[in-house]
Amino acid sequence: MTTQRLAIKQQQCSVLGLALSWAGYLAGLAFLAYQRNWAGGVLWLAVVPSIRLALYRYFPSLSRFLGYGRVDDEVPAQVNRAPVTVVFYSFFSCPFCPIVLQRLEALQKKMDFTLEKIDVTFNPQILMRKQIRSVPVVEVGSNRLIGNATTEELARFIGHAQPLEPFKAA
Repeated sequence: MTTQRLAIKQQQCSVLGLALSWAGYLAGLAFLAYQRNWAGGVLWLAVVPSIRLALYRYFPSLSRFLGYGRVDDEVPAQVNRAPVTVVFYSFFSCPFCPIVLQRLEALQKKMDFTLEKIDVTFNPQILMRKQIRSVPVVEVGSNRLIGNATTEELARFIGHAQPLEPFKAA
């Protein structure tokens, strides 16, 4: 069992939770402006994004203290080529998304797959059509891997995917 699996919370971000946190930030600004608390508004405007940025930047070091467990990586000794298209769905401010993206980009060099990156932050139609409720999402064909994954898990997931057959007209 990997140390990552000892987490209390799932290592993924709820899209609704991320969206509501930004709505709460804007609501706090609106409330402080309504109250004409300009000092509080300026403080809110500066401090909240700074804290979020610090959390985002230092998340791998802080994750175990936040109840997510470690986000350590396990790199496979060997990987096979995979002539598939991998679609990566992310949402702004999800701390797991850049971790998984970095691992996918490293694997892409070794496995030679096509990587398509889609930010669903301002694309609710994609969220609805694909029924994405949490990010990060790695999709190969009709198979999905949701949440943080080690490089080894990603390589196994991508390596077991079947390449799509080219369409042949009859």
